[in-house]
Amino acid sequence: MSRRGPAEKKTVKRDPFYRNRVVNMLINRILKHGKKSLAYKILYRAMKKIQQKKKRNPLSILRQAIRRVTPKIAVKRRRVSGSAYQVPIEIKAPQGKVLAIRWLLEAARKRPGRNMAFKLSSELMDATKGKGNAIRKKEETYRMAEANRTFANFR
Repeated sequence: MSRRGPAEKKTVKRDPFYRNRVVNMLINRILKHGKKSLAYKILYRAMKKIQQKKKRNPLSILRQAIRRVTPKIAVKRRRVSGSAYQVPIEIKAPQGKVLAIRWLLEAARKRPGRNMAFKLSSELMDATKGKGNAIRKKEETYRMAEANRTFANFR
């Protein structure tokens, strides 16, 4: 924690094509080794594949996927008198969105497939249906929180 006061909130810029902040957050998480133009290509190709398959606005599918994957509760390790407990904590909306994006990309990277655009589009479509590894990760987190509900007083 800073002694100078609270940290300033950074506002995420909008991406040039969809004019959406969530898309830009996703692009920044796809980004590897500073190759932002490649990250743009990957995401825009994935959105185009979604558009072709679903015949719907890919932005609405992206929003729905992120909404489905966003967790409300997570577990945090807490040391109390020498032993570590998994303490369930509530997550605020911005942090939940960040976790959802991270889980979606991890699940997409682990998928077998041709290229990242194909894998990402498949994972996003699965997440809107309530399937996929990102949804499984959320459910696993919820199970952990439920199992460790007795330690909630250690918050």
